[in-house]
Amino acid sequence: MRAGTCPATQEVIHVEIRIGIANTGRELTFETNESAADVKTSVAKALDSAATHVSFADSKGNSYIVPTASLAFVEVGTEESRRVGFVA
Repeated sequence: MRAGTCPATQEVIHVEIRIGIANTGRELTFETNESAADVKTSVAKALDSAATHVSFADSKGNSYIVPTASLAFVEVGTEESRRVGFVA
């Protein structure tokens, strides 16, 4: 790379997740850097194995632990890619 040039842009994938929790009027909504397929797989594995909880990490580094017995629904949005960096 030549001195004084900008680095190439990178694409970061964001997926919006909405989780409904039983007996609660609010939903948990956040964006994650995981792919939609990975999110679906982790939820399915937790439910199939009768795990007590499923955990998620958002794009800002926060962690969420949701009891599987309280899941009303999990909505996984489409993958959106966003450019990060500068274009020369």
